[in-house]
Amino acid sequence: MSAGHATQNQSGKSIVYYQQDDILEIKFPDKAVARETSQGWNTTISYAEDGAIMEIVLLEAKMRG
Repeated sequence: MSAGHATQNQSGKSIVYYQQDDILEIKFPDKAVARETSQGWNTTISYAEDGAIMEIVLLEAKMRG
């Protein structure tokens, strides 16, 4: 994956967009990831043990709007 443009707020949430690959990655790093699910071919959501969303990855993010 190519280098991306990242932003991070005080809560630790980070958003990275990898322009060359058109991938958007949103992370909520306050808990460990326990499982991942695919929401179609271009979206993956990672969850903590308690069901909280920890990461969202979107393929072809810009193409999909």
